[in-house]
Amino acid sequence: MSASYAADRAPGARTHRGVHQWLALIIGAVYLLVGLVGFAVTGFDGWTEHDHSQTLLGFAINPLHNVVHILIGLLGVLLWRTSGGARTYGWILAIGYGATFVYGLIVQNNPDLNILNINGADNGLHLVSAIAGLAVALWPQRRDRADDTTGTVPGTSAR
Repeated sequence: MSASYAADRAPGARTHRGVHQWLALIIGAVYLLVGLVGFAVTGFDGWTEHDHSQTLLGFAINPLHNVVHILIGLLGVLLWRTSGGARTYGWILAIGYGATFVYGLIVQNNPDLNILNINGADNGLHLVSAIAGLAVALWPQRRDRADDTTGTVPGTSAR
């Protein structure tokens, strides 16, 4: 274990979080909240019901859709703490919501296949979520001012 690694984890050490980590936390918290509040609209029956009158802020939901939101939210809240975890969450969002966007385009008006009760607003949000996931996954790596191995500022010489 390197000295800088141990120092970063020492009690009272300040951890610097990247923008992508904060985005992962915010997206996760929002999805978690939406999933929980969604049950106030849908109740706990009709799990795969296709009923576009059950909406939360214009987005069609059903209990299964709420559970998906809760799971996505929990992942964000759990994975945001490390840079790698946040990037993993970003890829989960990008791939998962990218696939859900395509699925939603296909099943939006087909009650037999639309088990998540997806409407047009959902499709738009799923596309935005996939793009946000890409941003989290691909956000540029933060560069530290000091070189971890020598303690010098890059571009200068140690004397």
